[in-house]
Amino acid sequence: MPLPFRRAAVGSTNPAKVEAVRRSLARLAPECALEPVDAPSGVAAMPLSDEELRAGALGRAHAALERTDAEIAFGLEGGAILDGGRAWLTGHVVALTRDGRIGEAAWGRMLLPPGVVPRLRAGEELGDVIDDLFGRKESKRQTGAIGLLTENAVTRTDAFADLVAMACAPFVHPHLYGDGS
Repeated sequence: MPLPFRRAAVGSTNPAKVEAVRRSLARLAPECALEPVDAPSGVAAMPLSDEELRAGALGRAHAALERTDAEIAFGLEGGAILDGGRAWLTGHVVALTRDGRIGEAAWGRMLLPPGVVPRLRAGEELGDVIDDLFGRKESKRQTGAIGLLTENAVTRTDAFADLVAMACAPFVHPHLYGDGS
């Protein structure tokens, strides 16, 4: 049974993120219109902890709801987790309804090349570091680090689309999640 939402917003105008939400809604809520909104995350440009990633996704979802008449809004936040001398690529998605129900999902982690760690610690954004390594521009708006590192076996859009669908589980099966929070 498709989700009942007719109007959704995503707290980003990044084409990779917008397409991720569009793909998931095409399967889960085919009648739902999507409005991209330039929404601040409220966290650092390069989140480096699970807490910051979640806060950023939640901030984007809240901002998208505040700026639109959407029934549901999505916040997608990508970042890295620093673990000693290693860095792990990860992401978090929040789906938030106007009545306060919430769904969330986070990816497993992908090990990043060791050379990115000092640059992330110095405050650089992963997208800029990856662009330098691969001689690209604005890869975070396209295939992303995950796409470049996997030769597009998995793209940023693919990974986020799966997370968006997973974040919708409380709305697909509300009887299992209670109030969805």
